[in-house]
Amino acid sequence: MAVPNELKSVLKQNGGIVTTAQANKAGVSNERLRLLVNSGDLDRVSTGIYVLPDEFVDKMYIVQLRRPKVIYSHETALFLHELTDRDPINYMVTVPTGYNPTRLRENGLKVFTIKRELHEIGVTKLTTMFGNSITAYDMERTICDCLRSRNDLDIAVVTDAIKRYAKRKDKNLNKLMLMAEAFKVTKLLRSYMEVLL
Repeated sequence: MAVPNELKSVLKQNGGIVTTAQANKAGVSNERLRLLVNSGDLDRVSTGIYVLPDEFVDKMYIVQLRRPKVIYSHETALFLHELTDRDPINYMVTVPTGYNPTRLRENGLKVFTIKRELHEIGVTKLTTMFGNSITAYDMERTICDCLRSRNDLDIAVVTDAIKRYAKRKDKNLNKLMLMAEAFKVTKLLRSYMEVLL
């Protein structure tokens, strides 16, 4: 069974990925999606998410499609901001308190929780290596998160990230200090920055 042109168009626009809702909007029914999967013309990579069989799967993007409240953070955000060379084995995400992280953990994600009023602070859009847009924290928020969670992270990665941040032309030290106050890591951040600057 061939993939209909309407669906090919949506797949092309979305980097080879389509959701059930997007397919339905393009006039392709759930039953047709099922038949395309059964015939091997489409792969189901997650509930409601499909890719072409020869397409490489962007796991970060798929997690974001399935769970919009997830924000990439900590060592994963450091990697996205090029503040570390270490490719994250398990993606690290932050969700608001009250969000059930069981499924995320089952899928191999390391989950951090934070108060709802702090969850959206420092959110930015970044691009995965496959060119898809995902939600992550900005550099300043990421550094503060790493300092807050330093006992759960590789301290060498955190120290290296702060050194790299200090050398960046696009750093914003005023924003970093305000973020440090909001997340109660000012004293710790100062001790790191005094050594580096």
